[in-house]
Amino acid sequence: MTSSIEPLRIPDEAKERIRTLFMAKHALWGGGMHPEDGNHAIYHHEVRTTLENLGLNLQMANSYDVLFQQPEGIDFVFPLLNRGGFVNSEMLIPVLCNMHRIPYLGAMPFLRGLGDDKSVSKLVCTHAGVPTAPWFCYRRGAEVSEENLPPSADGRWVIKPNASSASWGISDAFDWFGVTNAIAHIHEQGHDAIVEPYLDGYDVQCAFITLDGKPTALPMLWYEREDTQKLWTYYEKRDLVPNAEKATLKRFDHAELAPKIEQMANAVAAELVPFDYGRIEFRVDLKTGEINFIEINLNCNLWSEKVMAKAAAQAGFSHADLLETLLAESWRRYGMISA
Repeated sequence: MTSSIEPLRIPDEAKERIRTLFMAKHALWGGGMHPEDGNHAIYHHEVRTTLENLGLNLQMANSYDVLFQQPEGIDFVFPLLNRGGFVNSEMLIPVLCNMHRIPYLGAMPFLRGLGDDKSVSKLVCTHAGVPTAPWFCYRRGAEVSEENLPPSADGRWVIKPNASSASWGISDAFDWFGVTNAIAHIHEQGHDAIVEPYLDGYDVQCAFITLDGKPTALPMLWYEREDTQKLWTYYEKRDLVPNAEKATLKRFDHAELAPKIEQMANAVAAELVPFDYGRIEFRVDLKTGEINFIEINLNCNLWSEKVMAKAAAQAGFSHADLLETLLAESWRRYGMISA
């Protein structure tokens, strides 16, 4: 299991010298819930506040256009503006930073895109020998054929945008007619659709940070839910549904299954280095012991109420410790500070 780790520190000299641009949709938000994005706005405001309290030489931006031309006075980008309202927006900031040769937090564009493409990420896991349930990605503009429908023992399928985040656009169906309707709805919104059998069980979250150039596992967590048969929607995750069931995030220390999942997660993480931080998710059936990879998120939520920060807290990190460690490791990798 995860051994003891210590947060990294940035010298005061580097905090002042390195001019950091924090990019997020709600980077300039004053705090509180957003009518459409809900707690996502609280999240961005909290990260901004934590970075400010670290004493960084910080600038803020809430749109991509700040990088359309070579920006002046910017040495490093902290990108959280990954939900841009268009397909593959996940990769735009890293691509623009590469064009301007500006270092940035997180994985390179290709790896960010790989993580954003649920189907391709499953291919990577298959290559790494990690089990994943059968799936098929119905690409927009390609034939939608029942021949490609993955098998489902219970006759229930989950359909979602192949590049969705926070369960946006997720639905289920119990026959081919329902599946095709869901695919058509996703295609109409400009997205590819991935179809999988519904897997009963719980979501186990494996958070990683990079230390000394190596992906380092934080303590595993899991969402303990009352009804594992119910789909957990985007609006529930964003706290926009009154009286919705609250999934409880707890440490996952199952004596038999936790070591198996950690081994699988390490195999997946090894395929993605360097990525600074990320979350690898598995669906685990506690009754049967079956484990299946679900998805990768290489730009996962850093809010103190979500998996990454909660897992770091289990390792003894404060929210500020986590963000400072991520920056220190990234700056070291780019040669901006010494090891």
